[in-house]
Amino acid sequence: MGNILVIGEHQDGKVKKVTQELVSKAAELAGQLGSEVDVVLVGHGLQNPGELGQFGAKKVYTVDTPKLEKYNTEGYVKVISDLCNEVKPSILLGTASTLGRDLLPRLSARLNVGLASDCTDLKTDGGKLVATRPIYSGKAFVDVKFEGDLQMASARPNSFVAKSSGSGSAEIVSKDIDPGTLRAVIKEIVKGKSDKADLTEAARIVSGGRAMKNAENFKILQELADVIGATVGASRAAVDSGYAGHDMQVGQTGKVVNPNLYIACGISGAIQHLAGMRTSKVIVAINKDPEAPIFTKADYGIVGDLFQIVPLLTAEFKKALSE
Repeated sequence: MGNILVIGEHQDGKVKKVTQELVSKAAELAGQLGSEVDVVLVGHGLQNPGELGQFGAKKVYTVDTPKLEKYNTEGYVKVISDLCNEVKPSILLGTASTLGRDLLPRLSARLNVGLASDCTDLKTDGGKLVATRPIYSGKAFVDVKFEGDLQMASARPNSFVAKSSGSGSAEIVSKDIDPGTLRAVIKEIVKGKSDKADLTEAARIVSGGRAMKNAENFKILQELADVIGATVGASRAAVDSGYAGHDMQVGQTGKVVNPNLYIACGISGAIQHLAGMRTSKVIVAINKDPEAPIFTKADYGIVGDLFQIVPLLTAEFKKALSE
């Protein structure tokens, strides 16, 4: 049996938390299968890729080229598919992040293998990978099994815990693979004003709906988010009303999120919104309507005026965190 190969992601040269999570899970699977975990990192100016050894990686393949300093679908597909044909892994894993959603379907087509996308759990059965993924907008879950020699899946961020041993370094194997001719090149990446984690990777999210009434009122959510280290999101209704930008939209037509804590403020819980956040570990709902659908999915519900409750929560969190 071949090894497990994880497609790593990085930002500003540093390995992202989602990759550490996935490598940790891959190491758990490798222990059950009697194999090892390898990682491939593509880009330029990669910093300390060997640190992935702390999370269970035995070998890190690096393709460091100025041509791929910024992400490019064609270049990444060419490089990773060539590496897969060379090292022949039995399992290929990636993250269902913005990059992964763009890269992995095209890579699966290039490798001529099926892809179980947006998985919330990975396990083994009889020496084969079994991927659990939501269907019907998250109303049900299915276990996907693979028949081919190469098994390929992507996992939602925050689905697993990054388990660091605190020591150990992976073997670095530098690969000189030509990405080929790139028909489209990213010239510049304009970063957002916030230094908070992107919604798809955030461990905590505070979201507001149409009940926020205007964009100015989102500052009370930002104050709560600042206290607990969360990222602020919004429902489609709030975005369509002009209260928040589209980059903040959580839902089927926005971003699918999977945080440890999701606080929904003034969000009724339309099916499109639930489809984007229902796999959150803990859901807290604040709404004046006791019959709001969001309460059927919430672990904790507060019936009341969010403009009174959110400031109280902020004050209580401040007090608790200062003790």
